[in-house]
Amino acid sequence: MIKITRSEGIFEITLNNPKVNAIGADMSRQMGEALNEFQSDPDMHVAIIYGGEGKIFSAGWDLKAVAEEGLDENEDYGDGGFAGITERFDLTKPVIAAVNGTAVGAGVEIALACDMIVASETAQFFLPETSLGVMADVGGVQRLPRKIPVNFAMEMLFTGRAMTAAEGLHFGLFNYVVSKENVIAKARELASQIVDAAPLAVRAIKEVVAGTLHQHLPEAFHFIKEPGLYPTYAQMLTSEDHEEGPKAFAEKRKPNWKGR
Repeated sequence: MIKITRSEGIFEITLNNPKVNAIGADMSRQMGEALNEFQSDPDMHVAIIYGGEGKIFSAGWDLKAVAEEGLDENEDYGDGGFAGITERFDLTKPVIAAVNGTAVGAGVEIALACDMIVASETAQFFLPETSLGVMADVGGVQRLPRKIPVNFAMEMLFTGRAMTAAEGLHFGLFNYVVSKENVIAKARELASQIVDAAPLAVRAIKEVVAGTLHQHLPEAFHFIKEPGLYPTYAQMLTSEDHEEGPKAFAEKRKPNWKGR
């Protein structure tokens, strides 16, 4: 139900459940296991979650299975919550969503859980949960109002109104909007730029941004210096890479990052 490829520091997860990439418990657990592999592999520095070449990134929950088997609130969706990512708060490496087309419900919530989104010109985001008697509670209500204007997020959550690719770019939700044919190429280009950066610095940025984003500015400056609060940041400051960067710059060569 998913395909995994590894190439030059990029860990790629392609959703592969035709025709709409609906995600049930088995596929969710597979994605969780894949992201565990990504997190633990020192040679992998950035992940891409890609919807494939079809028209739909993901239709979210496998509603056909829910209708046939009933909704089990105690269902085991594996490590990281739904799709292995919506509740994976300890992931230290960046993840890019390559949204090839329409994302529906929890498909939107997968993209929202990523650090960056590259979307096709045909991409649309729907959160239709209220028409099904539920709400978007694996990231929609938690993340969307933090990423776009609250009133627009509320409209989408209340009514199921679709966000177009142009709107997503306008609100800063999408990093790039490109043709459908170029979505995965653009995501890989962005990923390659991250691979070229110092890995500890990248991980420290993710750690500190997650910890300080909703703090007042003086607190954000204060707590970054607290011993033990941001271990990756502290590790970066005393690492070999911290010395290698200025040295490589002075010697006019490409840095040899070691991640330590």
